[in-house]
Amino acid sequence: MLARAVAAALSGLLLDLAFPPHGLWWLAPVAVGLLTNALRGRTLRQGALLGWVHGLAFFGVLLVWTGTIAGPLAVVALTLLESVFTAVLGLALTAVLRLPAWPVWAAAVWAGEEALRDRLPFGGFPWGRLAFSQGHTPLTPLASWGGAPLVTLAVAALGAVVVRAPGRAVLIGPVLVVVALATPVPTGGTPVAVGVVQGNVPRVGLERADQVSQVLANHVAATHQLAADVRAGALPRPDLVVWPENASDLDPYTDAQAAADISAAAADVGVPILVGAVTDGPGRFVSNRGIVWDPATGAGATYVKRHPVPFGEYIPFRSFVRSITHKVDLVPRDFAHGSRPGVLTVGPATVADVICFEVAYDGVVRDAVRGGGRLLVVQTNNATFGRSGETSQQLAMSRLRAVELGRAVIVAATSGESAVIAPDGRLLHSTKLFTRDVTVQRVVLRSGSTVAARVGAWPELVLSLLALAAVVAGARR
Repeated sequence: MLARAVAAALSGLLLDLAFPPHGLWWLAPVAVGLLTNALRGRTLRQGALLGWVHGLAFFGVLLVWTGTIAGPLAVVALTLLESVFTAVLGLALTAVLRLPAWPVWAAAVWAGEEALRDRLPFGGFPWGRLAFSQGHTPLTPLASWGGAPLVTLAVAALGAVVVRAPGRAVLIGPVLVVVALATPVPTGGTPVAVGVVQGNVPRVGLERADQVSQVLANHVAATHQLAADVRAGALPRPDLVVWPENASDLDPYTDAQAAADISAAAADVGVPILVGAVTDGPGRFVSNRGIVWDPATGAGATYVKRHPVPFGEYIPFRSFVRSITHKVDLVPRDFAHGSRPGVLTVGPATVADVICFEVAYDGVVRDAVRGGGRLLVVQTNNATFGRSGETSQQLAMSRLRAVELGRAVIVAATSGESAVIAPDGRLLHSTKLFTRDVTVQRVVLRSGSTVAARVGAWPELVLSLLALAAVVAGARR
């Protein structure tokens, strides 16, 4: 068991290396295979213990960036929580390894465990899904067939086959790539020029009450710079402009100067701006919004973030958590939960808008595209996490979403990494961290749907039910 525990921990560390910023994506199936081998012939209880060890090693490294907000306690707490799910994973894998054709059931178990972790508790935390290690790899096109769950299935299946028959893995890998390359990607569409503004922030940190006006001023100034570059012929004229999340933490509905500054920027560039802003209300809450700001009429349609981050944007059991740490007061007011998908008309484009961590949640992104979004926009603010791996991990998710849903993706970040992504996941433009950057990029507004967009959550549901049935059968053995 000691040797197997070491192998389980090593599998967690190797899996971390598969994710950005390391990006050794081919290590993901290797890590799966190493864990599988450690579980073979164990009891269910031993399997749960080994899965827990795997999770401690994996999440303890992958999620170290969470400590930039609340310190080491946050990393420890989140790692312990997420490793509960990998303990369940270890138990379930141990059960299905006793069955005929176990690589099939083992792969389904990985998808089922992720489905559970993506939803529980407090709406789940999808970070660390196997699929998100494959932001732009030969397996990524599978996302257009069955979304992130199918990519996870492929990675896990390869890992399982590596254990049982390495020679077959060499054959199965190219077959998966061929299937992936047969992707039914939507084609055609209307070209549109999108301006992306990264205004940057004066410094890193969540305790930034004294710098919110400067962040807005930076984005206003950068937009004026964009307008000047257009007039000078250095950049093409955009059809719309996208600002990031938290570009204005001054409520433009109640702060007359903030509204005037945004209106002046929109008038100068001459096209609507999708503004990321924090606004007061409803009631005791504040709202994380995307606001369409027209150069002539001002504030228009809005999207309120549907999935605020627990313990980051709202505090469950606030009084209890405060008895443990006063860091909860860094979030003095809870953020409201929006009720509608982020489908907004911004100039000539119908935009599917998601905000920051929402890009990790299948349903939130898919609903906005199925609701009519022809261009996917991710408004984000990662300044709090400094130069950690959080930014590149989130960007990998955006690249996977582009392929999954057949949409160009605009990532607008306050401090980077902003990006323009083609529907096949290629980076057309990206920025450096903690710099000011403006660009205008031409993308295509797609209206067709991928298979993944049409079938929705069904692949994940089917895989989860298969996994459950296999676990029951294996446990009875």
